Amino acid sequence: MSDLNIRQRLERAEERLSPYAARSADSRGRMKAEDPCPMRTSFQRDRDRIIFSNAFRRLKHKTQVFIAPLGDHYVTRLTHTLEVSQIARTIARALNLNEDLAEAIALGHDLGHTPFGHMGEQALNELLPNGFRHNEQSLRVVDYIEKKGKGLNLTYEVRDGILNHSKGNLEIMEEGWNNLLTVEGQVVKIADLVAYINHDVEDAMRAGIISPSDLPPSTLKVLGDTNSKRINRLVTDIVKFSAANMNRELPVIAMSDKIRRAANELRDFLFLRVYNTSLETEEVQKARQIIFFLFKYFIENPEKLPPEYNLKNADHAVQRVVDYIAGMTDHYAVHKAEELQATLVV
Repeated sequence: MSDLNIRQRLERAEERLSPYAARSADSRGRMKAEDPCPMRTSFQRDRDRIIFSNAFRRLKHKTQVFIAPLGDHYVTRLTHTLEVSQIARTIARALNLNEDLAEAIALGHDLGHTPFGHMGEQALNELLPNGFRHNEQSLRVVDYIEKKGKGLNLTYEVRDGILNHSKGNLEIMEEGWNNLLTVEGQVVKIADLVAYINHDVEDAMRAGIISPSDLPPSTLKVLGDTNSKRINRLVTDIVKFSAANMNRELPVIAMSDKIRRAANELRDFLFLRVYNTSLETEEVQKARQIIFFLFKYFIENPEKLPPEYNLKNADHAVQRVVDYIAGMTDHYAVHKAEELQATLVV
């Protein structure tokens, strides 16, 4: 009978992973030292902490692109997160990387997203002198906000993946794309893109913003004419191309040139026809006004913030207000704005 506990057996099993994979036993550790779990590796423990967090639960009521849509099949931050997790796990498993680490990063990557989709992030970005970036807020959530200010105390590798998953305006594999500590972090970054350029197309069609005939013909020819075909083509290409480039000092998770050009074309199409267009609707402008109102109200009345947002690690009132607003769901933000506006009526 082996004297090893279950976690140690799992760590031994990780020794069979690719030489480029991150191993939980070799983690750089946590912000605060703690005894290891006898049942789970450090990355499995991080995954569980994220899933059981308040911020993760709230993702089900946060919009991906369209605000409070009238339909059950539109993507929310939660369904997007689950799609990214599944795609990342598929790629990691195929490349013999650490699937637990990829899953943990994927599940935590959007915890800092604002209510009202892209517009919410844009509004806070305009309000703050140094801007607002959801990836930085996601790290703040797991480091400082969760568990009443104690944070989740995640491993360095998961925290790095969460912080550096965001692509901004970078095209796929543009210089600066792979600024991540682990190969698994690269996997999540590209899985995030695969997920959103496909499900956002489906949502835009449901909303009547585009039709199938609007999609770039050259993209459809390369990637396929259905959501499932496109995802399968992208994931298959990522695995094949990355596997061929693994035996190098700095392995890169990437796409072949042909697939990468098609994916960038689809992404550019979405920005032109969906994301920028969706920001111009009356509904979105109302949501923008809600963010501006809430920010102004709580900056002027910081004593009205819930006690749990008076965190020691929020060194000024603006940060506490941002923490509160960014954590709101769409419906809660609407309700809170209406409630506060009613108190201002003379």
